[in-house]
Order: sequence, then C-alpha cells, then structure tokens
Amino acid sequence: MADASALLRGDSPGRRVKDKLARYGVTAGGIFVLITLVLIFFYLLYVIMPIFASVKVTPKQAFSIDFPDQPAAIYLNEQNNIAYRMSQQGNLTFVSLSSPQAGEQISQYTVMAKPTSFARSLPREEVFAYGGQSGEVVVFKPVFQVTFSGNVKQTTPDITYPLGQASFQLDPDGLPITQLAVSLRADHAVVVGVTADHRVRAMIFRHQDGLPGQVSDWLSQSFYIDGLPETLTALAVTPDTRTLYALSGDNLYVVTLDGVNSTIRNVVDVSTAQGTPQKLTLLSGANSLLITASDNSVSQWFETLLEGKRTLVNARDFVLSDSPVVRLVPEYSRKGFFAVHQDGTLSAYYTTVKGHIYRDQMLDRVPDWVTISPRADRLLTVNGDRWQLYQVDNRHPEIGFSSLWQKIWYEGYPEPDYVWQSTSASDEFEPKLSLVPVVFGTLKAAVYAMFFAIPMALAGAIYTAYFMSSRMRRVIKPTVEIMEALPTVILGFLAGIWLAPIVEEYLPGIAMIIVAFPLMMLLVGIGWSLLPGQWRHRLPNGLHIILLMPMIVLLGYGCLEASPHVEQWLFAGDMRMYLTNEWGVGYDQRNTLVVGIAMGFAVIPTIFTIAEDAIFSVPGHLTSGSLALGATHWQTLTRVVLLTASPGIFSAIMMGLGRAVGETMIVLMATGNTPIMDWNILEGLRTLSATIAIEMPETEVGSSHYRVLFLAAFVLFVFTFIFNTIAELVRQRLREKYSSL
Repeated sequence: MADASALLRGDSPGRRVKDKLARYGVTAGGIFVLITLVLIFFYLLYVIMPIFASVKVTPKQAFSIDFPDQPAAIYLNEQNNIAYRMSQQGNLTFVSLSSPQAGEQISQYTVMAKPTSFARSLPREEVFAYGGQSGEVVVFKPVFQVTFSGNVKQTTPDITYPLGQASFQLDPDGLPITQLAVSLRADHAVVVGVTADHRVRAMIFRHQDGLPGQVSDWLSQSFYIDGLPETLTALAVTPDTRTLYALSGDNLYVVTLDGVNSTIRNVVDVSTAQGTPQKLTLLSGANSLLITASDNSVSQWFETLLEGKRTLVNARDFVLSDSPVVRLVPEYSRKGFFAVHQDGTLSAYYTTVKGHIYRDQMLDRVPDWVTISPRADRLLTVNGDRWQLYQVDNRHPEIGFSSLWQKIWYEGYPEPDYVWQSTSASDEFEPKLSLVPVVFGTLKAAVYAMFFAIPMALAGAIYTAYFMSSRMRRVIKPTVEIMEALPTVILGFLAGIWLAPIVEEYLPGIAMIIVAFPLMMLLVGIGWSLLPGQWRHRLPNGLHIILLMPMIVLLGYGCLEASPHVEQWLFAGDMRMYLTNEWGVGYDQRNTLVVGIAMGFAVIPTIFTIAEDAIFSVPGHLTSGSLALGATHWQTLTRVVLLTASPGIFSAIMMGLGRAVGETMIVLMATGNTPIMDWNILEGLRTLSATIAIEMPETEVGSSHYRVLFLAAFVLFVFTFIFNTIAELVRQRLREKYSSL
C-alpha cells in the first residue's frame, strides 16, 4: 500500500528522475534558443555595421616626376597601376604607378600641337578632345591592353581614335576653338565647340554598321546653334546627344540638339543670393548637374516633368566649409563627388545623403589636379612634380539615415519621396533604398490581415470555448488547428492564381459580403431569439452553429450572384474603372484585399487556438458563481470570463500579429510587390520579408544592396521582438489585475 500511495503521489524514484530530466531538457532548450537569438542579432549587426562606417582616406604612395608643360587632366586606369596625363600643349603621357617603377614614363603621344581648348567627357567614358587653331578637333581615348607573360600581368597603354579618324573639321571657317564639350557612347557621339568669333558649332555622329566584309563607319551632321549669348562660362553635353547645357552669367541655357532644328527649350536663373555660377560638372549618367557658385555653394540640378513640361529644378544645395571650392571630382559610376577647398580641406558628398560623408584638412596646399580612380578606391593629387596617391575606403556612400528613413528628391522625380528601387538595367542608376515603403507595406499587410482575422478568430474561440457543446468542440477545435498546418506557399499560390481573379470579377459582391456578413449574423441572432421557446429548445445547446452555416453559404452565394447586377446598376458596368475615374482610387488585381483574406485565413488558427485555450481554461467555479448570482450567460462572458482570459486573448492577438508581420510567401505571391505608400486596400504593397526573399538571391554579396537587405531583416527582427515584448508586458499586467477573480 505504501508503494502504491507513493506512486499515486508521484514520489517514485523513476518519476523524480524523469521530472528532473524533463526540467533540465526544457531549461537547456530555452537557453539554446536565447543563445541562438542573440547570435542572430549580433550576426545581423556584423553584416549591417559596414554601411555606417566612416570614409577613410589614407596616404599610400608618393613620388616625384617633372613635366615641362601644365596639365589639362590626369586620370587613373581601372587597375590603378597607370596614370595618364593630358597636357595643355597637346601631349598624352602614361606614367607607371607600380612599384618599384612608380613615376616612370611608359610612353608619350603628341595628340595635337598647340591646342586652343580641351574637353573631357563623363569620367566613365574616358573620352577626351582637343580643339585646334584652325577649327579642327581631335577626339581620342586612352586604352589599356592586359596580357599575361607566365604568371606576370602586364598592362600596355595605347591611344585610339573612337570616331575612326585622327581629326575632323568642326568649324568650316577655320577659326580657333576656344571652348569645347564632348561625349561619346558606343553608337553615337556629340562635339560642341565655341569659335573665336563666339559662334557655337555642333557635330553629331551616328555609328553605322557596314555590310559583311565592309568596315563600319560614322555618319556626321554639323550645324550651328543660334540664340546663345556671346560669352559662355561653361559647356556640357549629355551622352545621349540630345541636350547641351551652356552657362552664361546667372543663366543656364538648356538646348535641345536636333540638327538644324536645335532650339533653346529652357533658360533658368541658377544664381544664388550672394553668388554667381562659375562651373558646371556632370554627375554619373549626366542626369544631374552640379553648379559651383562664387559664394562657395554647390547645388544639384536636374530635369523633371512638372505640369506636363520638362523643367530644370534645384533639387538640393550642399553644405560646404567656409573655404572656397577649387575643384569638384565626380565619381565614375556613383552619384558622389569629392570637393577640394582652398585651405586644403578634402570633402566627400553623396547626393542622397544630407551633409558631408567625409571632411579632413589633409592637403598642405591646393593641388594642381585631383582625380579619383574608376573603382573609387584611389585618389591622386598632383602638386607640381609631387604626385601623391591615397587609398580610399568609401564602399557604401549612398547609405545614410536620410536615404533610409527620410524623403529624398531623386533624379527625374517631381518631388521628394520615399522610394525603394534597388536595381536597374543601367549602370548609372541612382539606388533608391528607402526602407519606409517596405516597412509601411509590412504594417499595412499586417493591419488588414488582422482586420479579417481578429473578429473571426476571437468570435470563433469564444463560441467554441463557452457556448459550443463538448461533442462538437472535439470536432471543431482540431479542424481549425489543422488549418495552421497548411503551407503558406499553397495559400499564397491560391490567393494569387485563384482568389485574386475572383475578387476582381466579383468586386461588388465581395464588398457586399464584408458589409452584410456581420449584419446577417446579428439578424439571425435576433430572429432566433424571437422564435417561440418550444422551437428553440428543440435544438440542443451548443449546436446553434448548424443553423448559421447554411445562412453563411446562402449569403455568399447571393452576394456573388448579385454582383454583376449591382456593378451594372451603380458602377456603369465596371467598378474598377469607376473607382479610378470618379474617385481616383487605383486597383491592382493582386492587392491588399486579397492579402488580407489569405493571410487572415493563415493567422486565424494561431489566434483561435491560444484564445480558445485561455477562455476554456477559466475556472468553472467563476462561471458557476456568476450564474448563481443571477447574471446571464452574456453578462458572465463579458464581465467574468473574458476579463479572466484577457491575458491569454491579448497574447493570442500579438502572436497573430507577429505571424502576420513575418509572413513571406502569401505577400510574395499575392501582392504584386509594389513598394508604394497608400492605405488603399485595392492596391498592392511590398513587405520586408518579401523584399528579402525576392532580392537576396540576386544581390552582390557585400554590396550596399546586400547589407541593406540584412538591415531590413534586422528591422523585422526588432519588430517581432517589440511585439512579443509588448505582448508579454501587457499579459503580465492583465494577469496581475485580474488574478483576484
């Protein structure tokens, strides 16, 4: 008997061992889960932190080399082992930067004798031009041939003439070219020059492929540009050969290049309050102009469509130091640039990041020339015969607090906005990596999903736990819980392929169902209560849902059948066009309504299960005591049961919200993945999780895009942590408040 009583009390040695093992196992599992979460947190930080690292410019190499003439431009090749120098006397010289021959002249070419002007294209094009005393122009391009001899890589510099000829006549009158602008791409080029008598002459080249066996050729068209003032401060042409920018005094002239029909389409006053424009600098892609003024200000201008007209707008002004800007050095393929100040300060800027990203007074005096390498990892300064090469660590200049969380005025946009557009077909693309649209989309999807899920899940949990018969509960509860086992990829597939077309076709009917469903529930309840008592008592308690289910089916069928007639009657046969034309409400087939329905269906089991367990676990003596004191079942439910179960109910809601925030496959397949900021339920969205799933496989490891995606994962991680923390705090508060019941 003693052994039996000990066994019943749970004091047997075997049970104590099992209890200890279970306790240690649960404790160890919890510790490992916490350690895993902490490791994930710090790994995300490890990947993210480099995008916020400061720019570093450190001296790398110095040498001396003397030239008898003055430099017109100095650049680096992509491998950073050769520099090439164009002089004002028309010479092109290649200089080795590789140790131990650093400073040695490799080769020299005389491109033009005694030129009168010099022009360089965008840095990435690496095309240059000299204008001559007799109106001739030479367009040339330094090239580098890489060969391998054994295991040694050798770089051989050379000069080419990309237009197929060493020189061509720009001015038929043979006058000196005093100013010059050039741009060249694979199949088109443009050269614009100002002659000594202030005429502006342009020549556009189009590449024509020859027949098989023939050499391809360039077709040229030359013309004058009329209407420009005699005195021009600076010229710049865009690589598409369509636009010329000419600066004169306070005005910037925007010229459409169209042969003899070229016209001035815009004249813009680009002066500042206390300064006069002095220099033009094209950024990568030539969509933006940097204008340097005499008051030490630099402003960015680009064209955008305003009121149906292309307009040049001042997008932003850069805050520089008090020392005047001597030279701007744009990067090859990014929208960043370095500024050299008169006091030797070197600053770095990026157009979508407010303020400077680097500033240091590292130069003893203003250099004769400053250039940056094609990969933006080297900086070369030249002071007389002193050449200094710097190593630049500036891997993620486009990332900053403003570019991630504030409105930015991007090139071509009519106004500042939050934009996520991480990739493009063009290498000159301006990355738009604002996390605001995808965070907004995450919250929007979660809100509409919870709008569908919470009423149905809680109502179902309350009825199942409090009113439903135990026999039916044993069937309904496991059935709802099995819904959670459905793969979300299946739900997303059905939502995008099957549900979205149905919603589009029966949009009025879906709207009627949403409105009529709660009204129908209320009317059925009122009608049931008005029936004679002997009729109502014929149906056992807890089985009332059997009467409601046919009504739900009939309501849905009736609304869908009436949908075409209502659409014809109220919306002229097309509700989508009516909403767009009359109310300005856009419609996408894969929209938030579809996501709300599908994701609500996925979240309902989570909320239902936890809430039903919390309500069913309310001690029976509380319910019995309330009923014994004369309270009705409804009063007992609202004032005793729900209050006692409120910690569990709130936890259920927060668990469902966390599930909705982190959902991937449904929003990936059913939203259209459009990163827009609009609460319109009929338009799409893009969430953090969907963005990570779509773009992570295609991004370059270690790039800014790659690290921002990890930042998105970190934000999602923080969101989940915050929701769970709030849920636990509120649950504990509610538990303490109603623990006395």
